Amino acid sequence: MPGKYTIGLDYGTNSVRALIVNTANGREVGTAVWNYEHGTAGVILSRDPNLARQHPADYIKGAEVTIQKALADAGKHVRGFQPAQVVGLGVDTTGSTPLPVDSAGQPLAFNKKFAKNPAAMAWLWKDHTGVAEAAEITGLAGKIRPQYLAKCGGVYSSEWFWSKILHCLRTAPEVFAAANSWLELADYVPAALTGTEAPRKLSAGICAAGHKAMFNKSWGGYPDAEFLLQLDPQLGALRKRLCPRVRAVDSAVGGLTAAWAKKTGLSAGLPVAVGAFDAHLGAIGAGVAPGALVKIIGTSTCDIAVWPDTEKLADIPGLCGIVNGSVLPGFYGLEAGQSAVGDIFNWWVHYIQPGGKKPLSHADLDRAAARVQPGESGLLALDWNNGNRTILVDQRLTGLLIGQTLYTTPAEIYRALIEATAFGALTIINRFEEYGVKVEQIVNCGGIAEKNPLVMQIYADVTGRPIKISRSAQTCALGSAIAGAVVAGKAAGGHDNYADAQQAMTGLKSRVFQPNPKAHEVYKELYVLYRKLHDAFGTQQGDGNLYGVMKELLEIRNRTRK
Repeated sequence: MPGKYTIGLDYGTNSVRALIVNTANGREVGTAVWNYEHGTAGVILSRDPNLARQHPADYIKGAEVTIQKALADAGKHVRGFQPAQVVGLGVDTTGSTPLPVDSAGQPLAFNKKFAKNPAAMAWLWKDHTGVAEAAEITGLAGKIRPQYLAKCGGVYSSEWFWSKILHCLRTAPEVFAAANSWLELADYVPAALTGTEAPRKLSAGICAAGHKAMFNKSWGGYPDAEFLLQLDPQLGALRKRLCPRVRAVDSAVGGLTAAWAKKTGLSAGLPVAVGAFDAHLGAIGAGVAPGALVKIIGTSTCDIAVWPDTEKLADIPGLCGIVNGSVLPGFYGLEAGQSAVGDIFNWWVHYIQPGGKKPLSHADLDRAAARVQPGESGLLALDWNNGNRTILVDQRLTGLLIGQTLYTTPAEIYRALIEATAFGALTIINRFEEYGVKVEQIVNCGGIAEKNPLVMQIYADVTGRPIKISRSAQTCALGSAIAGAVVAGKAAGGHDNYADAQQAMTGLKSRVFQPNPKAHEVYKELYVLYRKLHDAFGTQQGDGNLYGVMKELLEIRNRTRK
């Protein structure tokens, strides 16, 4: 019988990808990537380093271009392939990436009046212009709604939904006034594909609503009107216009419209799953299950774990939310992460450009850094070049490098930056386990996991745990394709549930990065010093006396060099 396939659309920071997957075995038969046209590498910037926006026109064009090209690519790899064999479609996006829309659910940026106004565009996940508003939301919730904070790690972030909207209200009131509502990108794309953008038709995803907009069924959905009114009366009015239909990814928002079917060649009525964030669907694509921590490592990192919703789970400070059904139905989804990982490495290589007239590439630095032993450089860094997402939730924190001398090399600094991100990852793991969520295995995925064995080995050595790699190089898109398979159902050639879909469509690579015991012992010493810096600069309770840190680094360096 002809195979059945689903499509996963993966909206990243710089591009969108379409992936076509065989529902029976997870074979990836067609793919296409399209880089966003607007801004710098798809991101609209300004002189304010905290501003990062995207034009929603790129989302629409990206879907059309990549679906067409992925279907053509599948035709080259599968004899007799026909678009009619595609039975479902799923969507993942960055987040929180909200955008203001009019009364018909269309982005304000499509209106000529606002076409060039950054405030009318999508507020990308890494837009941190709402730092003051996030602090205000945290402060008010701490006083009158502590339960809101308990489910989002104790601190509301400037990366999230309400911070960005409140900042828009105060800095671009004309945009806020023109907006009928705000949609997460993860909700907008599925709605656009199915013609359900209008408020009466719209379905929102629990992933975005729960983790970023403080939606929780136990208190009636979004934060209550009284709370929002105290922030600003206009926020209280906006609450009434937010989508009340919030669902998990095992539901469909509707069927592909005839217009989109004509554009792409897919079948009209094709079921489209509720949207979710890239990391959450990436975790599904990596086979997430209780006891496994999935790390999606790219420009930033998102860490995802799940916990059965039938078992008691403590509120964990510093996490980016604990939301029932945000990853797998029947499980709490636990999200953590780091605001910059690959971005830090890229900053060193492309912005600082070590090497002078002959800049060193990532590959050059990887080779040289691999020859540096743990502790040999005498360097220690903090991985906060884009703030701290977990466990401190503070975007006003910045990067730090100590221990450099007149003989420090670019490769030593490069390795210290990698080690810093690994120490940040260990801090997250420790926080999970402090509250009873055991991390029995780590599965990494994303571009860095796929391409950089040095980083993976350092992560194994720092955490003292084996590092496994997802079989798919495109786990986020694969997770979206799995969502498409579940909403299609077994009768149509998909799957009736996520357990069956994951078993059939996911897997791990054979190579496992085992920790080096000798390196791990050195990293245990360095991690103690990392935590001293972490707590001194990141908390009010930390020991501010850092007198011994530099000396201890030198002692470790000298001992290693012997």
